[in-house]
Amino acid sequence: MALAAVSDDGGAAQGILRRQALRESAARTYARALPVVPVRARGMTVEGADGRRYLDCLSGAGALALGHHHPVVLDAIRAVLDAEAPLQVLDLATPVKDAFTDELFATLPPGLAARARVQFCGPAGTDAVEAALKLVRTATGRDGVLAFSGAYHGMTAGALAASGGAPSSGPSGVTRLPFPYDYRCPFEVGGKHGAELSARWTEKLLDDPKGGAVDPAGMILEPVQGEGGVIPAPDGWLRRMRDITAARSIPLIADEVQTGVGRTGAFWAVGHSGVVPDVMVLSKAIGGGLPLAVVVYHEDLDVWPPGAHAGTFRGNQLAMAAGAATLAHVRENNLAERAATVGARMLDRLRQFATGRRWIGDVRGRGLMIGLELVDPEAGPAGEAGNATPARAAALPADPGLAAAVQQECLRRGLIVELGGRHGAVIRLLPPLTITDEQTEAVLDRLTDGLDAAIRTPGARSRELPLPAAPFAPPLAGDHR
Repeated sequence: MALAAVSDDGGAAQGILRRQALRESAARTYARALPVVPVRARGMTVEGADGRRYLDCLSGAGALALGHHHPVVLDAIRAVLDAEAPLQVLDLATPVKDAFTDELFATLPPGLAARARVQFCGPAGTDAVEAALKLVRTATGRDGVLAFSGAYHGMTAGALAASGGAPSSGPSGVTRLPFPYDYRCPFEVGGKHGAELSARWTEKLLDDPKGGAVDPAGMILEPVQGEGGVIPAPDGWLRRMRDITAARSIPLIADEVQTGVGRTGAFWAVGHSGVVPDVMVLSKAIGGGLPLAVVVYHEDLDVWPPGAHAGTFRGNQLAMAAGAATLAHVRENNLAERAATVGARMLDRLRQFATGRRWIGDVRGRGLMIGLELVDPEAGPAGEAGNATPARAAALPADPGLAAAVQQECLRRGLIVELGGRHGAVIRLLPPLTITDEQTEAVLDRLTDGLDAAIRTPGARSRELPLPAAPFAPPLAGDHR
């Protein structure tokens, strides 16, 4: 159907949604909670087939660092098409690939870039995780993997086994370790004490010959857990993990699929702590919104034979061109620093808003990776939410029904947000790094209004929510469509 034929009354959009429900897999996710049919997008604004406009704080699950249709990305794509360059080249060398690799290496932690190798993988982050696990197993001759509770590394078998929802140990060889989740500390102390206990637990387990950990080929972690609920790893704890793994010759794998390219306020999230991992897994934003995934690793690990890891679409020239343009634009325009400044402002306002609202258990994040964990204050003693200590607040259960209601209230107001966390009770914000000050205020206004509206709505905690009504989504000054 041509875009010009889409009506503004919503009838065509509803027809598309009905056909999707009839023909697509039951595994679809975003389409269930966000019944939007996008037809146009520019910057942070998405327009649906029914003519409604939304501010997009999902950004393709963080893949759109520069938002939709950024001019530098479009120009890079057009240049490849106009040159009639090949679009898929397997792992052959091309000028486009060479330029992308140059730009990528220019952004890496200096301690890694000087002696790095890069493997281009299949199109998704989960493919890069599989390659990283295969790499360290080949290099060390060991089979085990150290991973963390709450982690998410992808949906393929090996990546899923290392994610928090998979069973511990078993045939996958994965040993699960406690991640320092301050708000719901597994040791019920929180803060520096919780992080220290996590580090000690790791040391004791690895040094205990009867501890049950499969001899580890590597440790994989996210500097900020994204799907796990926007949980930043403390910088000191990350340095401890680096020391622990280095002392035992265990390669450290940093999964920067969602945290990379300026998202957290540093170009790579490991930069906050000064940690230099042995392996970095990169995807999402490095392709400028197109499918691209790579593994960057220390040259000493480069012992696998030709063909040990491959993939038909590892030579995506449009993605490499878009990715190089994105990396350069973020670097040259200091967008990581901008993300740190804007993110701090958003966190400050949201924390002020949360004061006295007991159903907001925690507000946390780093840069433009922000989460609000919603709880049920009626399920515990009065006064245990809000500004309570982490150990006491953990007694209150997460409230996924309320989070779903907030998501719908935000959609009604023209704001697209994501849910995450252990129980799906965390409102997640991943706006593009190009978000303007005006858009920042609009996001905060719509989010806080949606939060208050959800708690006032009878039955807000029900998972069976109606489709959203027409949202209030006026165009912002300066928006381009």
